[in-house]
Amino acid sequence: MRKRIALLAVAAAVGAVLVHTGGTAVAHGSMVWPGSRTYLCYEDGRVGGGGGDLQPTNPACAAAVAQGGKQPLWDWFGNLISNAAGRHREIVPDGSLCGPTTKFAAYNLPRADWPTTQVTANSTVTFRYNAWAPHPGTWEQYVTKDGFDATKPLKWSDLESVPFDKVTNPPLANGEYAWQARLPNKTGRHIIYSLWQRSDSPEAFYSCSDVVFGGGTGTPDTTAPSAPGTPVASGVTGSSVKLDWAASTDNVGVTGYRVYSGGQVVATSATNSVTVTGLSADTSYSFTVVATDSAGNASAASSGVAVRTSAGGGGPTGSCTVAYSRPSTWNGGFTANVTVTNTGTSALNAWELVWDFPAGQQLSQAWSSTVTVANGRATAKGVSHNANIAPGGTASFGFNATTASTPADPTSFTLSGSSCAIR
Repeated sequence: MRKRIALLAVAAAVGAVLVHTGGTAVAHGSMVWPGSRTYLCYEDGRVGGGGGDLQPTNPACAAAVAQGGKQPLWDWFGNLISNAAGRHREIVPDGSLCGPTTKFAAYNLPRADWPTTQVTANSTVTFRYNAWAPHPGTWEQYVTKDGFDATKPLKWSDLESVPFDKVTNPPLANGEYAWQARLPNKTGRHIIYSLWQRSDSPEAFYSCSDVVFGGGTGTPDTTAPSAPGTPVASGVTGSSVKLDWAASTDNVGVTGYRVYSGGQVVATSATNSVTVTGLSADTSYSFTVVATDSAGNASAASSGVAVRTSAGGGGPTGSCTVAYSRPSTWNGGFTANVTVTNTGTSALNAWELVWDFPAGQQLSQAWSSTVTVANGRATAKGVSHNANIAPGGTASFGFNATTASTPADPTSFTLSGSSCAIR
């Protein structure tokens, strides 16, 4: 088993070197309104998974997972080419516009059942683009031509010849770029194709947002939803809290909610309830909620609720040890192997390991666990074969990451809210 793990780590490290041939990929983001395919499939998977693993129920999203696995959803913000340098039409072939690399190729599937966003033709809306790692650059938004057939592969010739919207260095707040744009006069189903070309790097990002235009020359919806009710916290553990709030109202309809803490989005939900995970034990947080509608209007924030996570959760304090190693390091990246040992007398079920993930590091891939990174902290969850750790047992996993500097090993770990010894 040790030989197998070592071979997997080497293979993964070699794969990372082959993929990142155009420089260190440190910027990440994707359109969140109107949502890109990867973002909406990620959100669909979160709902289908009940807050645990991603289990998309939308047929197109499920087909994409069947073809390309779930990692593209965990990395929904990383649909990029690192050495594009503005050569989009030269290096991205027809049929690959929505997923120009092997990792995201499944999101090119020509289907008419991708998740859609309802929009109003000729209306002024607020585009929102996730800024997982902010960088200067220019965004261009194209729309498909009249008569576009969603059941055929998207080609460059399917797009209008000029972008209907173009912006350079839009405002950045709360982890998102946001800017106003006027939508074109279209009807029915279309794709809004967004290109983000960084100005400080040749790296470029690509996203397809499936939309349904309605309203013709109708009056734009500029009315924001009412503020949500003050969240009520329950089920507080060392790493999570459940929040419920009174729903917002809107003249057209509320489409979702964003939960903020410390100025960052820490959770999203299509309903007025969500469980926030990945929190630190024995730590104070304040949460507020913002509602959004189909035109991208955002409500005022709710009043805040203060929560302090418990000192432990999921097992006795000090009932775990973590062995962390870097068997491979290269210019711009590294491989890490992690082994968690249950030193307590009770099983650790559905474990979650949390550690600091320094700025300048970006997760590339993970194996034998599901790893997510948010707000400078990484959270690893066991998969089907190692989700539970018996007393005296271990669970091992690994990951690859890119880095802008010499990587530093983590100095602390918490397992389901309990502090672990490091060996």
